[in-house]
Amino acid sequence: MHDAGVVVTGAGGGIGAALARRFAAEGARVVINDLDADKAKAVAEEIGGTAVPGDASGIVGDAREALGGRIDVYCANAGLASPGGPNAGEDVWAAAWDVNVMAHVRAARELLPEWLERGAGRFISTVSAAGLLTMIGAAPYSVTKHGALAFAEWLSLTYRHRGIDVHAICPQGVRTDMLTEAGSAGEIVLAPTAIEPEQVADALFDAMAEGRFLVLPHPEVAGYYESRVTENDRWLSGMNYLQQKWEATR
Repeated sequence: MHDAGVVVTGAGGGIGAALARRFAAEGARVVINDLDADKAKAVAEEIGGTAVPGDASGIVGDAREALGGRIDVYCANAGLASPGGPNAGEDVWAAAWDVNVMAHVRAARELLPEWLERGAGRFISTVSAAGLLTMIGAAPYSVTKHGALAFAEWLSLTYRHRGIDVHAICPQGVRTDMLTEAGSAGEIVLAPTAIEPEQVADALFDAMAEGRFLVLPHPEVAGYYESRVTENDRWLSGMNYLQQKWEATR
């Protein structure tokens, strides 16, 4: 990872900042992206990186320039935790789709031609366990995180023989602002087993070393994912129990 050009979106705090710190510690040159310019600059100053604030959907060109013309690793980490169900507003659904899925598509569109030409590149998608499973009280988030996982899988199966490595990070609760914003649903489902952002970064580096697509900072998610497929009705009943438990607290 020494001297690699790395971009991390949504890196002003939480998982993104932890990823940026870890890549910098491994010797990478890191671009820090965040909508909050002050947060991006603070993390960049801390790790000796470069801040490129703004919408994650459109920063590949500026990030590439900041890295001297070459991006080796792109962490599509920026995400939007959107609560609500089918009645959530069109704007809520559109924003979740734009940030959680289309920002990844737009980045890949810009990155792939160069990566395919040289036969190397690494795309890392912060999906969350919601993409493998679901999340009560947050249909826009759950649905679009499923979309993010589907896109990451598609990238991997399409380009792995051409030197493109893809990883999907799928943690449950992580002690970040997003967990706090999840409210009572997060307290019931995520908080009891929440981990630190640095543990997510550790899990990613383990997966990269082993060449694994799925990054599971909470290993138990593998069992939940298997149950979702092999014992689907039982799994749905279990999630419905959590839904009822959540409704009783509201």
